[in-house]
Amino acid sequence: MSSKFPFDTFRLSGLVMLCIFSFLIAEKGTAQNKQADAVRQRISLNKDWKFFKYETNEQADKLIYEARPAVDDVRDDKPADSKPTEAVTTQASEQQLKAWILPSGNDFLKDSEGKFKRPEGNPGVDFPFVQSGFQDENWEKVNVPHDWAIQGPFMEGWDAEVGGGMGRLPSPGVAWYRKKLNLTQTDLKGSIFLDIDGAMSYAMVWLNGKLVGGWPYGYSSWRLDLSPYAREGENQIAIRLDNPNYSSRWYPGGGIYRNVWLVKTNKIHVAHWGSFVQTEEVTRNSAKLKLDIQMENDSEHAENIQVSTQIFEWNDGVAEADPVAEIPVVSRKIEAHSTQEFSETITITKPKLWGPLPKQRPNRYLARTIVRKNSEKVDVYETNFGIRSVEFDATNGLLVNGEKIYIQGVNQHHDLGALGAAFNKSAARRQLLKLREMGVNAIRMAHNPPAPELLQLTDEMGFLVVDEIFDGWQRKKNPHDFHLIFNDWYRQDIRSWIRRDRNHPSIILWSIGNEVGEQYTGEEGAQLAHKLKALANEEDPTRPTSASMNYAKPDMPFSAEMEVLNLNYQGEGIRNAPAYAHFDGIKTPPLYPDFQQKFRKKAIISSENAAALSSRGTYIFPVSEGISAPVSDTTGGDRIHRYVSSYELYTAPFGSSADKVFKSLDQHPFVAGGFVWSGWDYLGEPLPITFPAVRITAS
Repeated sequence: MSSKFPFDTFRLSGLVMLCIFSFLIAEKGTAQNKQADAVRQRISLNKDWKFFKYETNEQADKLIYEARPAVDDVRDDKPADSKPTEAVTTQASEQQLKAWILPSGNDFLKDSEGKFKRPEGNPGVDFPFVQSGFQDENWEKVNVPHDWAIQGPFMEGWDAEVGGGMGRLPSPGVAWYRKKLNLTQTDLKGSIFLDIDGAMSYAMVWLNGKLVGGWPYGYSSWRLDLSPYAREGENQIAIRLDNPNYSSRWYPGGGIYRNVWLVKTNKIHVAHWGSFVQTEEVTRNSAKLKLDIQMENDSEHAENIQVSTQIFEWNDGVAEADPVAEIPVVSRKIEAHSTQEFSETITITKPKLWGPLPKQRPNRYLARTIVRKNSEKVDVYETNFGIRSVEFDATNGLLVNGEKIYIQGVNQHHDLGALGAAFNKSAARRQLLKLREMGVNAIRMAHNPPAPELLQLTDEMGFLVVDEIFDGWQRKKNPHDFHLIFNDWYRQDIRSWIRRDRNHPSIILWSIGNEVGEQYTGEEGAQLAHKLKALANEEDPTRPTSASMNYAKPDMPFSAEMEVLNLNYQGEGIRNAPAYAHFDGIKTPPLYPDFQQKFRKKAIISSENAAALSSRGTYIFPVSEGISAPVSDTTGGDRIHRYVSSYELYTAPFGSSADKVFKSLDQHPFVAGGFVWSGWDYLGEPLPITFPAVRITAS
């Protein structure tokens, strides 16, 4: 661990955070938004799309990203903690479009890492769906966010095309979205961007018949520059998605399931997610802020620009009239087709700190950055953030603004249960309100970046967040999961994820992986963990980085790479009671003491625990002895009626009852707290009954 991360206490020196929505707020009705409208627009493209999905993959077009390996093992009954295995290589296909898509991530690659050069040619130019004149009136009319699979039908039987792991819903497949855009000559004088918050998956975008680019990872948010392909008047956008089967351990949904935006700026503008607010010193009396602004010049000429920023209190979604602090104007020359970073510091007196409810209050601020060229305003960019200090301490756990906060958390998948994967802010708010009523103060985003609006809610509502990005690295859990694209895309996905989210004050910890197969590969896996950790630290030196471990032991090199020790089920022990003795899989005694003994200066979190099961109001006899037992047809389960006894004893094969978990946490007060699996029931990964594909959890 580098010297900037003290072993005894990891200090997030008052990180002032936020911004997944580092963006100019384009809503009408407030003075600051009217001011910004003239130089930057962020327009929702959620309405009036035309949608078509092929009935089978055999009928689908051949505009593929990349060939995928054949699937030999389609079993749907493997334990959730099965050991990941090596990747399978595939032969390249002349039809693959990968080489044209890879350059879309170049903004998140360094020159030394090898940026991708777009080949000549325009794949798909003759395909009807990308053409402006194609008649799509018979296609389905939809609004996004849109989940094409949630309407069903559920698939029954062991030989179903989609198994219980992915929810027995028709999320796999190839589909297209089309929409017309109208642009003016004034628009064409600036820069025009398409921002997609989430599309599941292997998205590829055409504008006016020209392949613009895309992004394969379905949980990433990303931007494409439409400017080279745009024209005055009517423009035709076409988006192809290819969501593979055997790609997920839970229900992924399918479609453009998050928001879509059209962003118009001048040629000189703040870059996408181009602001980062952090603090070096935070007390009740003052806070020192460091603001980094990345500028872009898309024009053909070098320009002299002036950048200034005002800081406002941000209450109920509105900035106060008068700034609490101002960063003076900084003048600099920016070359044509280049980026340049501006960094300035400022001190705020008597800051209103962000902190988790109910003990503290989630106060927030807004940084309004104004860019001028020869005194003419050319951009206004707004960044929401919060001011707080966070410490992870080996003895005292988590301290926020100097106060110990015990983590009472839950894990949350990205779907909204029966509503599906299409993000709905009101539904997400309701989930958080219900969780808070139960005493929850923290959310682990399992196991992927959430919708931007969910982090806005956790900031606003005072929840702590562990933000996680990957369920797998190079080794596979499913034949078509992220391991197929990991080597090509992990840098771009990590950097874009952290730049999107790093201004959010609710985020206290980055998680770069969940139960990854590299836990099993000794030094090789540890080296890869070190590489990913270094990427995260480079993008955000103010927060620690970890990965959630269900196999790695204290004496293994993988564990040593973690800055905070995230333990999945290992703290209370896995399959270590007599009732679990007949199971295969990971078996371990309670390991909180062993990890503390080995890593005396690192904090420990129970990042995933319990996985307990019950059906409310149902009681099945006989009752198992002890405080924890796996559910089965003879112990606590009723497969015919699809019940699990509500005595709160029964668990998944790798889990533990709430009583066992709480007892273990009580016995080890140095643990910072934990995250129950799971907060809300979710689609897919069904336990203990594989149909219907809804997990029954105690929460």
